[in-house]
Amino acid sequence: MGKVSKNARTDRTAQVGSKDYVKVIKAVKSKTGSSYGFLEKIIHKDKVQEFLAQKD
Repeated sequence: MGKVSKNARTDRTAQVGSKDYVKVIKAVKSKTGSSYGFLEKIIHKDKVQEFLAQKD
């Protein structure tokens, strides 16, 4: 019996909608100084523009 690939054992049906989500990284200026921080979030690709338009 041959080897079974670890990719063949995964449940592909659980990943059906996963391509619709993206990771968005937004630079946010610190309130206390002149430094920047980064806000990372995984959101649906249709909501990206709403997330970037938010004032923090």
